[in-house]
Amino acid sequence: MEEFAQSAGENGIVVFSLGSMVTNMTEERANVIAAALAQVPQKVIWRYDGKKPDTLGPNTRLYKWIPQNDLLGHPKTKAFITHGGTNGIYEAIYHGIPMVGLPMFADQPDNIAHMKTKGAAVRLDFNTISSTDLLNALKTVINDPSYKENAMKLSRIHHDQPVKPLDRAVFWIEFVMRHKGAKHLRPASHDLSWFQYHSLDVIGFLLACVATATFVITKCVLFCCRKLFKTGKKNKRE
Repeated sequence: MEEFAQSAGENGIVVFSLGSMVTNMTEERANVIAAALAQVPQKVIWRYDGKKPDTLGPNTRLYKWIPQNDLLGHPKTKAFITHGGTNGIYEAIYHGIPMVGLPMFADQPDNIAHMKTKGAAVRLDFNTISSTDLLNALKTVINDPSYKENAMKLSRIHHDQPVKPLDRAVFWIEFVMRHKGAKHLRPASHDLSWFQYHSLDVIGFLLACVATATFVITKCVLFCCRKLFKTGKKNKRE
């Protein structure tokens, strides 16, 4: 994989990963995507575990697993095609890589929408995407310098911290050690019983209230129905 990335030359590489969702991709969809990737001048590293697409170009390599964060940090990486998972988004932001988003569910559409608003991504619909759509989106994020500039702006903001994350982690580990477990930071939930922790007592009380209210209303309705029924019978006899 490293040799393939290094052979990219000035054109660079494109990283394509849809996470675990790649197992659900149809052959037709894979061929549409592969046809678009075959037309870009960049080398493409695609995390894909299905049948090899018939339209796969010589510039594209398939891998069942890729070191995504390392590839996004590669100096030749030009773009990242992603489903918009939180981890992938933060890795792309960290390295300042513009994105082409193919969100599917959960938080992914919202994540890609945020990146699009920031000018660091182009969003496409995975279910209706065509080869032309993907090709144009890749050309946009790679050739339009504003996308790279916006991605780098987000990266600078992300890196601008008073303390490096590793140093902060070391500090808190040592803090807990110095204070013998730091019991003052221990959440109160650890002192609750299992039924209190899951609010079963509260749920039980609310269910009892609902059951009582339902019982009273039912009795009242039945009482009124009996009264009306008896009144109707009495009127008929008269």
